[in-house]
Amino acid sequence: MSNSETVRIISYNIHKGIGGVDRRYRPERIIETLKQYSADIIFLQEVDDQVPRSRMDVQVDLFSEALEMKYSAYQRNVYLKQGYYGNAILSRFPLLDVEDVDLTIPLKKRRQGLLAHCRVKFNGHQRTMLLVNVHLGLAGFERKMQLRKLLEHKTVHRAHKETPVVIGGDLNDVWENLGKQLMTPAGFSVAAKAIRTFPAAFPARALDNLFYRGDLAVSHAFASKSKLAGQASDHRPLVVDFELGVTKAV
Repeated sequence: MSNSETVRIISYNIHKGIGGVDRRYRPERIIETLKQYSADIIFLQEVDDQVPRSRMDVQVDLFSEALEMKYSAYQRNVYLKQGYYGNAILSRFPLLDVEDVDLTIPLKKRRQGLLAHCRVKFNGHQRTMLLVNVHLGLAGFERKMQLRKLLEHKTVHRAHKETPVVIGGDLNDVWENLGKQLMTPAGFSVAAKAIRTFPAAFPARALDNLFYRGDLAVSHAFASKSKLAGQASDHRPLVVDFELGVTKAV
């Protein structure tokens, strides 16, 4: 792809900053894990907001400040007796037109998609990407219904075919079939194939992924293999480098 720039996106279910094995709240492990990879955009799931188990931290602010990510968006998905947890997007570039997309299926846990336009600037050019961060349900039928609802949402549905769009997060895609069954027919490609992220201590499942379409290409995708990433959460972060072109007008 000529005249392009690499944009690194990380998707990471941080498990509220609680270690998957030792069950200790150590947000500094999340921060140090993420610092290793210098992302431009980060999709986070299971982010606490004023919850006793995480010292009443407003985690979206905690991580934004520690990682020097100037822009952030957060949505409260699950309401607890005290506090909330949900999804967050951190970015080095401005986030605009932030939306919450209801993906809740009756009788199932409340789920939403966090949608934002990201204005990426590089080499004297400016491009807008559409980002959607999700944490899909545990049942197979639920996940499919949620992705269909998302694809039918007006902002996603009306996006120009060349507009860079990235949809992903913790997909709970146990059988790794959501791409083939739903996203590829809708014009999306799978960023990471068979890259295992869960459980963090001994990864056996590729539960986390990103789907993309438009003026994008994947140059590299991997899961962190660091010792710290095996302790910080119950998932490992998925790291994807996208080549974002500037040769097509959108």
